[in-house]
Amino acid sequence: MARVALVTGGTRGIGAAISKALKAAGYKVAANYGGNDAAAEKFKGETGIPVYKWDVSSFEACSEGIKKVEAELGPIDVLINNAGITRDTAFHKMSLEQWSAVINTNLGSLFNMTRPIIEGMRARKFGRIINISSINGQKGQFGQVNYSAAKAGDIGFTKALALETAKAGITVNVICPGYINTEMVQAVPKDVLEKSILPLIPVGRLGEPEEIARTVVFLAADEAGAITGSTLSVNGGQYMA
Repeated sequence: MARVALVTGGTRGIGAAISKALKAAGYKVAANYGGNDAAAEKFKGETGIPVYKWDVSSFEACSEGIKKVEAELGPIDVLINNAGITRDTAFHKMSLEQWSAVINTNLGSLFNMTRPIIEGMRARKFGRIINISSINGQKGQFGQVNYSAAKAGDIGFTKALALETAKAGITVNVICPGYINTEMVQAVPKDVLEKSILPLIPVGRLGEPEEIARTVVFLAADEAGAITGSTLSVNGGQYMA
């Protein structure tokens, strides 16, 4: 029987690529999304992957959403915590709302999503939890104190939970993408991209969402059981940890 994989933020950008790659690899995939109904319906129509709408910053919403996914598809074996937002500004101008929104969505969601699932994984003696952090959680970034703090927290969450769950057959790993060719990066002015960003990337190009997705599929496999607590940097050599 195919394993069930749940991808948060799974209908756009990196998340959409992950959802598609997992389906192609034989998983039964559920794609969560937060707000863009049109994009989610388009994704569902193109891929046949069922979509589920809830706010990952709410523990109650996550618990209810997970119950619905498991009722329709079966117990979740693979969890991809990919959902994230930005509210960029210099720290001395940052509001509490900008801080809290990013921390709650980008870091709090890891608790909200993983806590309702972890006991079932422990009981079945199998689980794959893959968190999507960022190069900016490793090195920091001007105007992103909130985002960098949350993404650094994702890395700490991964390492600690990996220690707790290793003997239960559950692996926990984190991927740190660099600049990836998504809508967000495509919105950067071309001259800024060519003069200020690409020269910092040794391979000389943006990463592709599919490259992150292939990394996820690798970590999600049954055969990847010896890899846990790892941080995989997919950034073209821009930052080598």
